[in-house]
Amino acid sequence: MVELTTGGRLGGIFATEDPYALARAWLAEAEAREPEDANAVALATADAQGMPNVRMVLLKEIEESQVRGGFVFYTNFESAKGAELKANAKAAMVFHWKSLHRQVRLRGVVELVPPKQADAYYASRAYQSRIGAWASRQSRPLANRRTLMAEVAKLAAKYPLKPPRPEHWGGYRIRPTEIEFWANGDFRLHDRFRWTRMKPDSTSWTVQRLSP
Repeated sequence: MVELTTGGRLGGIFATEDPYALARAWLAEAEAREPEDANAVALATADAQGMPNVRMVLLKEIEESQVRGGFVFYTNFESAKGAELKANAKAAMVFHWKSLHRQVRLRGVVELVPPKQADAYYASRAYQSRIGAWASRQSRPLANRRTLMAEVAKLAAKYPLKPPRPEHWGGYRIRPTEIEFWANGDFRLHDRFRWTRMKPDSTSWTVQRLSP
């Protein structure tokens, strides 16, 4: 159920009953026009003391289900972002597509994706990327690149064909309670619609137009 609080109807590029579907549609348009990495997204987290952090990651899936699904990315659980998400399982994301003059912002609670889902994605990656997930002690000090490449070589010898997914590597799902769709307007008179819901497993959204 969608309730538009400011009157009128959602139309044009904003027309939908499902914000997940709208996000997927905008991402598909960006993939057709952006020169590379249309799925690049800024991920913001905060540690146990509330100190924020932000970095670019690649979004790998916008799931179908609004109830149990979300926005999925993969990383090392022992990285800075992994430690922050363990301490504070909430996060925010923002996509910006210059070619479309649009952006999507969202925030919500974070959970791990099931092991089978992480296994399937890991197996789809290039062999070198799978070995890299083993070799890199992400976010921790590194003496030099030679040390890293030596570890890559050692692990490639250990796993010459099908490296298993490391226990310290997997996926996170953001289940948003708020999603904002933004489209550029002339003279900074942009269009902004914010979708909100009380709980991350609800399909009842309230939509409000925001001032640019």
